[in-house]
Amino acid sequence: MLDGASEAFFCFFDGNGVIPCYQTVFREAHLEQNFSIKVYKQYFNFASAHFLVFPDGTREPLHGHNYKVSVEGKKAILSADMVFDFLDLKPLVREVCSRLDHRLILPSENPMLKFEKSANENDPQVVTTPDGFRWSFPKNDLVILPISNTSVERLAQYFAIELAQLIKDKFNFSFSELILEVEETPGQSAVFTLKDGTCSGGQQA
Repeated sequence: MLDGASEAFFCFFDGNGVIPCYQTVFREAHLEQNFSIKVYKQYFNFASAHFLVFPDGTREPLHGHNYKVSVEGKKAILSADMVFDFLDLKPLVREVCSRLDHRLILPSENPMLKFEKSANENDPQVVTTPDGFRWSFPKNDLVILPISNTSVERLAQYFAIELAQLIKDKFNFSFSELILEVEETPGQSAVFTLKDGTCSGGQQA
């Protein structure tokens, strides 16, 4: 018999007794399986200000969005018949949202932005943009992220990496794929996928 195959015997009956049985060989299907959970709540949101800096040195005006977040996690093997407990996941998503909510988001890795250093923590953060403007912001109103720009794609990337680290630290768990979607306006979002230590991103218009 072939590997991965099984056999079955069918017997038929009529009024005169048993008709000889027939042997049939079936090949079992070896299918890859994967489970996923998806969570999106009304409170998975953050209202933040930002501006994009473009390669030619121009920038957007300072403006804001009411961002919304949804999360999908995949795993091939269940634990206690679950991918991951929703009750454990939801507070972590909300925690990352809270870090960004009601803040001006600036990227620390953009070479065209110049951040002035101050020895006094109570001094405002001064930032010079490539168009020559010098901005002064209260530090409590800022969040400076280790990203190259504040596009929705980079925010989705930051959020996914931070969320994955929280899950790992608190529960010693990792999804085989963590898919993070950030919507900046209705019908306009970016998706970032963290998979097996690698990442990929895409935009949905």
